[in-house]
Amino acid sequence: MKITILTLFPEMFDGFLTNSIIKRAISKEIVNIEIVNIRDYTKDKNHRVDSAPVGGGAGLILKCQPVVDSINDHKENDSKVIMLSPRGKTYNQTKAKELSKENHIILLCGHYEGIDERVNKYVDESISIGDYILTGGEIGSMAIADSVIRLLDGAIAKESIESESFDENLLEYPQYTEPYEYNGDKVPDILYSGNHQAINKWRRKKSLNLTKELRPDLFDKASLSKSDKKLLDEDKEKAAKWELAAIEKGKKFIK
Repeated sequence: MKITILTLFPEMFDGFLTNSIIKRAISKEIVNIEIVNIRDYTKDKNHRVDSAPVGGGAGLILKCQPVVDSINDHKENDSKVIMLSPRGKTYNQTKAKELSKENHIILLCGHYEGIDERVNKYVDESISIGDYILTGGEIGSMAIADSVIRLLDGAIAKESIESESFDENLLEYPQYTEPYEYNGDKVPDILYSGNHQAINKWRRKKSLNLTKELRPDLFDKASLSKSDKKLLDEDKEKAAKWELAAIEKGKKFIK
């Protein structure tokens, strides 16, 4: 996959490209990331890429010419051009999965007070990463690129993405590490039971309850099965009979 990022501040991506999963994905040739400086395309004699808005108003607006030329210079037949813009639909995991199937995406980072309206005809779609204001689209483009790259085959272990937050519109279940007890807080005994069916059932129950409590907006979108509804009817604070039975049978595994 190829990701092209059009920006006025290419230096902002130095750390992004040279660390962790992104760096490994690039070195393994899973993804090719191209950072393009829009300033290189300006034909303005003073090398300006922006100007005051026609008709007056605050701030500066990115000009058509350098933006459109940078898009056209990198757009291919299978490219999808995306502008980071508050006009776009809010980004989510479903969209990340959709974009991970593309061969080439071009992310256009806005800056200042906006981009000349006429640039929109050269863009396939707009995406917003949330209802708040940033100084530019660079951070948003990193968020989109990161979420897409980790879904590509070989970027991370397959089992790491099989069940994650936002899959099925549910938050991920709680995770724990050793030691068994830390400052009086213990790892739930069910996780030491050795009964993977019961563990998965417990995790599903926790996922359902966490989402219902913390993200009711997501929970309302979730498609619940009969077994899910049954788990929600159980006392979320007390262990159910099936859980106690699994713990009792697996006590020899508990440290």
